[in-house]
Amino acid sequence: MSSKDFSKESDQEIELVSRSQVKREAEELQKLGGRITELRLDQQAKVPMSERLAEACAEMTRITSNGAKKRQLQYIGKLMRTEDADAIRVAIDQFDSASAAHNQKFHALEQLRERLIAGDKSALSEVMEKFENCDMQHLRALIRNAQKERKENKPPANFRKVFQYLRDLDDES
Repeated sequence: MSSKDFSKESDQEIELVSRSQVKREAEELQKLGGRITELRLDQQAKVPMSERLAEACAEMTRITSNGAKKRQLQYIGKLMRTEDADAIRVAIDQFDSASAAHNQKFHALEQLRERLIAGDKSALSEVMEKFENCDMQHLRALIRNAQKERKENKPPANFRKVFQYLRDLDDES
């Protein structure tokens, strides 16, 4: 081998990845695919993935045999190699209750609920702007009932219903 050939090879950046590193990455993608299958169907629809991967995840919910589930999970891992794993991870983290993004959204909805029940008119207009499909009559009734419960020191059933309604609206949008 001449020195000329050697210099050409050194100019090119060849990234060598060990076999064990490839296996670790494949296992990580398989675990990410497993997290997709644990999501509800409406949440899975919001994850950016190919049609084949979506079908494989839907098939996973119908499988009952443990061995078949393991094979299907390996197939999902194989399909995940062609997907944008970072975009999928970000989408899943939005639904994951342990993620910071989910907690931040949760706290924002709680603060909005507190402002609504406190009688803040700007919070009501914020809800109208943010959620176009909001049934304002229903929301106002829930707010009135929650305010009444708070005054009478009753259990906060409508207080929770206001939050659930806001969360449902947020999930729809």
